[in-house]
Amino acid sequence: MRPIIRLGRTCLRNRTCCVAPQTFRPQLPYRLFRDAHRNNGRSTLRFRLVLAATLSPGAFIALSEEDNGDGHTGEERMLEASRAEIEKRVPESLHGVRKAVRAVILALDLYFWEPICTGLRFLHLTVIFLPVVITIPVIWVGSRVEEKGRERSGTLWWYWFLVSSMERGGPAFIKLGQWAASRSDIFPTEMCSVMSSLHSNAPAHSLTQTKRIIERAFKGLRFEEIFEEFQEKPLGVGAIAQVYKAKLKPHLATPSELEVAKPRNVTENIRKGVNILVKSTPEKIPSSYVAIKVLHPKVERLVRRDLRIIGFFASIVNAVPTMEWLDLPNEVSQFGEMMRLQLDLRIESANLSIFREHFRERTTASFPYPYSEYTTRQVLVEEFAHGIPLSHFLENGGGAFQKEIADEGLDAFLHMLIIDNFIHADLHPGNIMVRFYQASQIDVRSSLRQRAVKPDTSDDVTEEVLQRLRPHRKDRKAWIEQLAQIDAEGYRPQLIFIDTGLVTELNAKNRVNFLDLFKAIANFDGYRAGILMCERCRQPDAVIDQDIFALKMQHLILGVKGRTFALGNIKIGDVLNEVLSMVRNHHVRMEGDYVNVVISLLLVSLSSLSIAL
Repeated sequence: MRPIIRLGRTCLRNRTCCVAPQTFRPQLPYRLFRDAHRNNGRSTLRFRLVLAATLSPGAFIALSEEDNGDGHTGEERMLEASRAEIEKRVPESLHGVRKAVRAVILALDLYFWEPICTGLRFLHLTVIFLPVVITIPVIWVGSRVEEKGRERSGTLWWYWFLVSSMERGGPAFIKLGQWAASRSDIFPTEMCSVMSSLHSNAPAHSLTQTKRIIERAFKGLRFEEIFEEFQEKPLGVGAIAQVYKAKLKPHLATPSELEVAKPRNVTENIRKGVNILVKSTPEKIPSSYVAIKVLHPKVERLVRRDLRIIGFFASIVNAVPTMEWLDLPNEVSQFGEMMRLQLDLRIESANLSIFREHFRERTTASFPYPYSEYTTRQVLVEEFAHGIPLSHFLENGGGAFQKEIADEGLDAFLHMLIIDNFIHADLHPGNIMVRFYQASQIDVRSSLRQRAVKPDTSDDVTEEVLQRLRPHRKDRKAWIEQLAQIDAEGYRPQLIFIDTGLVTELNAKNRVNFLDLFKAIANFDGYRAGILMCERCRQPDAVIDQDIFALKMQHLILGVKGRTFALGNIKIGDVLNEVLSMVRNHHVRMEGDYVNVVISLLLVSLSSLSIAL
């Protein structure tokens, strides 16, 4: 521990990271931070020196485990550290004239340049959204459309006009629309449905910029020295980043903490053997290919300006009578935190490591291996997830694997929710991949040691199986037949969860509220569930007709209870829409992370039932 403390003090004194030129010094791994954290107390000066000196994914993991009793979640502590790192201030190491010059430059940037840029951005957004405001009266025009929740045709047109304007507004507004699509407790159901189709039209930044950012992440190594293969066309371009597929050089591709190389004692080997006998267990062999996510240049400043503008208008709307129950400034603040979390890719890398640690002894799900030593604020390097999106199985059916896939998805989510309190907050079918593997074999000779398998020499059969399935994505019959053949050959499915930039952790208060509500629903006590939702919402005094809301919940849950043994008659999506519609109509304002958990639970349940039925 002393060498680490010495490193921290030296780095703090020099204000630089102690890295030898032209060489790699991998960032301190997760377990080192975890052990230092546990052995020296929760908030010791020494531990914080280490974190300040090396704000790596490992440091973020240690922060997520820290509990000061202040009610903050690990995600909030990681975001606080990330924002403190980029906070503009005059370095304490400067003195005299240099310090004065730096202070003047900083003042000009904060109080002159930034306001001008924000004002120009405001004018640009005015041009985009002024027509949307002018056409608001259209929502009262037209006949009602029965299959669209009896919304008027003019209203539906206006929703689509709003979505197209948000696409042109840039990354913050694209993400705002996608966030709004998940908040049916605030916005009308049809509006959320239209918002869910929002996609990014952001142009890809140049390959030259990508190379410069990646070389900086790899401590100055030339691009040609990093990759054996690199697909220059991005796999996808999002609002804030774009993703490439590549293959690292062999000396860089071997993870610093290869999980399959860890020695096992006799007890662990016995447990592994039992797992293989009871249920097929996959070998955890990292892929030699990686996915590289690169933030768009200058996206952080653009998002920061847009959030200021959005917050300003939220305050204006909140001042309108009868609109204060929405508490839009607080909602925008939560949305801003969600955006900032996605602007530091070290947080996503830390989340991957935490998920992998939680699921290390489980076979129901897998998460890509994060190469933390190469990950920075702007670049994330992780194992490439070979698999087929779950959405294809929802469209064509799971065939011989339908029950297994459904059970694994629900089991993994409940494990995140109930046991870990660390929940993937973006669980749509596109972020869940299905891979196939062959079961591990019992090795009686490995009672005391485990043979390491390097990613660049391992034989992964997943891609071979996927190549057989992909041609049949549009042919349901051929798809089912191919799945039956794969099953007959002894392959088993496993779920891979990707895009872990957003997670939800319930604080102590919300966790108690959720468990109480979960217990009431499990007992089919709908009235009690309704009363709990009203009493523990954000603004209990703003709730309209609490008893009527509770009676509606009782009616809804009793209706579900009557069809418990006929799941084919239950449409989880309809139940979700009805609950969120009741919440909206009775002004029951739920916490954002609480709503995310409920929606994620119902989405996973819906996906599981859709595959299994």
